Amino acid sequence: MTESLQKLYQRVILDHYKKPRNFEEPASFHRRSVGDNPLCGDQVTLYLSLDGERIEQATFQGHGCAICIASASMLTEAITGESVEHAQALFETFQQLVSPDAGELNPSVDLGDLKLFEGVRAYRTRIKCATLPWFALRAALNNQQETISTE
Repeated sequence: MTESLQKLYQRVILDHYKKPRNFEEPASFHRRSVGDNPLCGDQVTLYLSLDGERIEQATFQGHGCAICIASASMLTEAITGESVEHAQALFETFQQLVSPDAGELNPSVDLGDLKLFEGVRAYRTRIKCATLPWFALRAALNNQQETISTE
């Protein structure tokens, strides 16, 4: 990662950490999933409001490190208004992006600013922080009720 890209990554992560987007428990929702990383203390609850196969609204609450909260904030921005199918494709592509053995990313899925999380793969202990909200997303899309744990 170049120095300028590293600075952009830090700036975006800190902005989403200090001012998380969609940080609320909505009055009503269709799906809810809780993600927990007991080793570092990250905990995220993701709420989805659906309109058929479209994600009408995605919000979250929780606490944790800057990477986890920023990831959850950016996730909610990326999937709101999108189809469930697109959200699933984003999940798969994001997992590839942060994986230390990442192969070729799906070229048909535009990660936008989420691409900045590519730098996380260099810090194995931070990968779980970045992916916890995404595993909560997958659980919510599959309507799983049990808490998702990274351990």
